[in-house]
Amino acid sequence: MSQTIKKVVIAGGGTSGWCAAVALSRQFGTLLDITLIESAEIGTVGVGEATFPTICSFHKIHGIDEQEFLSATKGSIKLAISFENWARKGDRYIHPFGSFGNASWIGDFYHYWLAAKARGYDGELDDICFELQAAKSHKFAITENPKLNYAYHFDAALYAKFLRKLSEEKGVHRIEGKIVQVKQHLDNGFIESVVLESGVAIEGDLFIDCTGFRGLLIEETLNAGYETWGQWLRNDSAVALQTEFSGDIPPYTRAIAHDSGWQWKIPLQHRQGTGHVYSSAYISDEDARNTLLQNLDGDIRAELRLLKFNTGRRKQAWVKNCVAIGLAGGFVEPLESTSIHLIQIGVHRLLRLFPFEGCNEYLIRRYNELSRIEYENIRDFIILHYKATERDDTPYWRDCRDMAIPDSLAERLELFRATGYVHYNSDEVFGVTSWLKVMTGQRIVPQGYHHFPHVISDEKIFSGLISMKEKIANAVKKMPSHTDFLKAYCTVK
Repeated sequence: MSQTIKKVVIAGGGTSGWCAAVALSRQFGTLLDITLIESAEIGTVGVGEATFPTICSFHKIHGIDEQEFLSATKGSIKLAISFENWARKGDRYIHPFGSFGNASWIGDFYHYWLAAKARGYDGELDDICFELQAAKSHKFAITENPKLNYAYHFDAALYAKFLRKLSEEKGVHRIEGKIVQVKQHLDNGFIESVVLESGVAIEGDLFIDCTGFRGLLIEETLNAGYETWGQWLRNDSAVALQTEFSGDIPPYTRAIAHDSGWQWKIPLQHRQGTGHVYSSAYISDEDARNTLLQNLDGDIRAELRLLKFNTGRRKQAWVKNCVAIGLAGGFVEPLESTSIHLIQIGVHRLLRLFPFEGCNEYLIRRYNELSRIEYENIRDFIILHYKATERDDTPYWRDCRDMAIPDSLAERLELFRATGYVHYNSDEVFGVTSWLKVMTGQRIVPQGYHHFPHVISDEKIFSGLISMKEKIANAVKKMPSHTDFLKAYCTVK
């Protein structure tokens, strides 16, 4: 066990560093001395501009005002992701953040719908998801009954700046500088201090590594090790830029499959972020760049950036007195917008297991186990998108379709195909709706379903589904457009 933790040093800024700073300072500000070190010379990835609904909980817990946040970051609402050309060219489905009806303790609502279809019902499952219908209609409002589940799109650079302001108001001390050396205690190998280019040494009791893919502390110093997932998630590169954007703002991210990867389109209040994620084993950087340039909606307003990455995770996210947050801890490609979720859940995990009395091996072990489970669950969900394809028009898609997958994912798929049962663990970020919508959206059809709905008459099931559809349609009809909502809501008072 190390010494009592009183001084926390965050190495690196960006979204990960300032998320850690704002959470620690707002929860433990009177208990800890918090310092964040960042250098203007070292750029951040800064393209993680789409999020998952867990960010709303993060903001609520730490008292972050939504209107202030959306105004400061030029943000917009995200209700869903639109997937285009994934199972087949020309296909489109929407993965919403809501649910399809209310589950029974016996089984998920999906079984009601399968039973109704088997008995002649001709409606669509999409009709009974509030978030999905609002997304399709480009509508949004903050509602209570029914309640909309949503996330955000925002400018990542502005988000870091916004969080910095909140953190410094709570006493976080920011130091501008580049770390050139990491000193360790001779007796136990714990980090003692980091030395800046200026020669100044910053001592600490606990260090949070937010130095990005490099992992300056967790990997280069403490040798945590890295588990790569390139055999399943083949993309290792991205080209990204920003375009002009005006007019109607859709409240969803678009993920458009191309020949050797896919393209994101993220609408903000003032521009659109877009990029092409791809595998360099199947397409050159130049051809990937050209693919992106041929699929733009507006004039380019920011220089194109090339990013290289290695999908996977640190074998240990917490080693000795160092915890890796964000890209320093691992990376799962941005297909389902989980990067910022992984940052914030990592920060909250640290807060719950914070080692006030020293870096206890049991706390470290528990943190690392929870981190492993989180990453692997998300990994399997992302792999699903590539495995569940019928495309055979390029070597990339044929190899994705034919690849061997983790046993944990294979078992889920076989269970659903045979029974219509969607298996998920209660602590997973992706629940029944997510697994269901991606599997059915990519043409996986179950051979059976649970028959508990058969105790209900056709008339009652049909009328119930029709009533739900009408209630949702009427609620969507009354809502303002997403664009009008933002104009009214995002005015700093």
